[in-house]
Amino acid sequence: MTGTVIFDPLIPLIAVYGLAGLVVLAVTLALWRRLPGWWLRALAGIALLAAMANPSLQREDRAPLSDIIMVVVDESASQRIAGRPDQNAQALANITAELDRQPNTEMRLVTLGDAKGDQGTALMTALSQALAEEPQGRIAGIVVISDGRVHDMDNAPALPAPLHLILTGAPDDWDRRLVISNAPAFAILGETFTLTLRIEDQGAAPATQTVDLSVSIDGAPPLTLPVPVGRDIELPVQLSHAGMNVLQFTIPEAEGELTDRNNTAVIQINGVRDRLRVLLVSGEPHPGERTWRNLLKSDSAVDLVHFTILRPPEKQDGVPVTELSLIAFPTRELFLEKIDDFDLIIFDRYRRRGILPNAYLDNIRNYVDQGGAVLISSGPEYGAAESIYRSPLGAVLPGAPTARVFEEGFVPQITDLGARHPVTAGLDDLSPPAAEGDGPGWGRWFRLVDVVVPQEASVVMSGLDDRPLLVLNRVGAGRVALMASDHSWLWDRGYEGGGPQLELLRRLAHWMMREPELEEEALFVEPAGQQMRIIRRTLSETTGDVTITHPDGTETTLPLTETSPGRFETLWDAPEIGLYRLDDGDQQAVIALGTAAPREFEQTIATGDMLAPLIDAQRGGIMPVSAGAVDIRAVRAGRPATGRGWIGITPRGAFQTADIKITPLVPAWLFLLLAAMLSVAAWLREGRR
Repeated sequence: MTGTVIFDPLIPLIAVYGLAGLVVLAVTLALWRRLPGWWLRALAGIALLAAMANPSLQREDRAPLSDIIMVVVDESASQRIAGRPDQNAQALANITAELDRQPNTEMRLVTLGDAKGDQGTALMTALSQALAEEPQGRIAGIVVISDGRVHDMDNAPALPAPLHLILTGAPDDWDRRLVISNAPAFAILGETFTLTLRIEDQGAAPATQTVDLSVSIDGAPPLTLPVPVGRDIELPVQLSHAGMNVLQFTIPEAEGELTDRNNTAVIQINGVRDRLRVLLVSGEPHPGERTWRNLLKSDSAVDLVHFTILRPPEKQDGVPVTELSLIAFPTRELFLEKIDDFDLIIFDRYRRRGILPNAYLDNIRNYVDQGGAVLISSGPEYGAAESIYRSPLGAVLPGAPTARVFEEGFVPQITDLGARHPVTAGLDDLSPPAAEGDGPGWGRWFRLVDVVVPQEASVVMSGLDDRPLLVLNRVGAGRVALMASDHSWLWDRGYEGGGPQLELLRRLAHWMMREPELEEEALFVEPAGQQMRIIRRTLSETTGDVTITHPDGTETTLPLTETSPGRFETLWDAPEIGLYRLDDGDQQAVIALGTAAPREFEQTIATGDMLAPLIDAQRGGIMPVSAGAVDIRAVRAGRPATGRGWIGITPRGAFQTADIKITPLVPAWLFLLLAAMLSVAAWLREGRR
């Protein structure tokens, strides 16, 4: 119970001010007239004002409130290395026991885990949220148990009480980490680029000259080489394939270092071709020739070399060669000397006329065996005696002509295998369904060359009476394709509604140039934060489970569900960021979520330097766990809150008011009676005079 004198006016406050003004005016007038009772008049006015102000005694019934101590325990990834979990538990037990001995004190425990993504330790954010939930007038102290590695100091709140840091770690801690700098997002295939890496020792590290660095690309067996410690090393790298390349750099864990989570660095570099070099050989002018040229010239990344045989040897029109305005084509240079420079060779309605000798065609066959790609767009000549199939190149072509050519209308169809193959999968979704019958609403073609397809080839599109229309095959290290019709240009012209001719030819060309997104057997991952969509593309009707190897070596096995023909998927939430390896028995993949060495492990040596400005502003202290237990004492606000082996809290004396009673000190009528008596006394004194 407490008492305070207050004023509880009987009339509005503005009226009290007005009355005070009249009293001052009356007393001033009395002084001006030199009335001997002016002072009695003044006392009467004061008594009158006191009656109107009504001085009262306010009594409050207060219930004292306990002081709140915020205790924030950092359990982020960097606090789970070495012996820090035990230090956390030891420090928390010490603080809890000390606060139990403090009177009228309660503890609020805040546990801090890893921030979402790779944001590091968001200690200030957690502290701000915790303080916002408590009355600021009851906060008597803040104790943080952490290694001091905070990554959101910009979010530091205004502190109402001293801040103390109980610092984990040990004075002789040391760690080694691998740092990769200037890694490009993409690189040109076949060209060498340079990565800069550095091996850094932190803390009380032993003297070391060199360590072994292992370099692995896409999970392949690593290459090991010695590198110096503490120096920037420039490492030349050349990508081996298009698409995403995952490069992993690892140094061995040294005895005594805090963690090996920062001994690995993973970078993902997209391999791109500088220019796609395509050689297009047209055997004769025809309506579909422009289709191939327009497709290839529409892509600025394609270097196209195109020649058309306009004047075959058997054509004798009497025009002297010296007067022709045509340029002699460098066939020897293209088909013997520089053939390996091309990514794709297209023969468009080509027939043997002696322009390309068998030695050149045999060289093209070798080009396919060694990894090249050849596409045949055939017309009636493919089934004739001059067919390119009846040359050394025929040994690698995926269809043997029967000499039959059908000249009647048909709608191209995607085969069951084609529905699973990435070249043709989903093409029917790009056009409306047919008005009658099954299949897509595509326009008809009017020519089909009959071919016999070897067993190992893949027929992905069919024509008249289910005869092969588009055949794909792998030969040696290369790829070949046969389009058994030259009427794809009808789709380009929109005949009978046309069809997805541009998309079909684009996919076909990219599959032949081994673009990763069109591989028929592939396992890959589409990451979104820490969630990954695992996709298995296959020509088979079933696929096995995928085994995922975590960054720490543990494994998870997941089944896949078929979402469309030839495509199996599943969604999985990864428990942590880092490098994951996937294997289904046939295909392997490597994916890095975030970074292999998260932000938590960039700096692992415990320090109070980052929190020191906040701690000093409130006159708090930094106490290492390794120095032993600490005492907690109560100190007055503004005094030093730390000393040797102790930290201080500032009791706030907060309370809750349960009841308020207001009692007048003197009744108003008594003030009015006193004012009347003083007024009469003034009148009598002045009357005697």
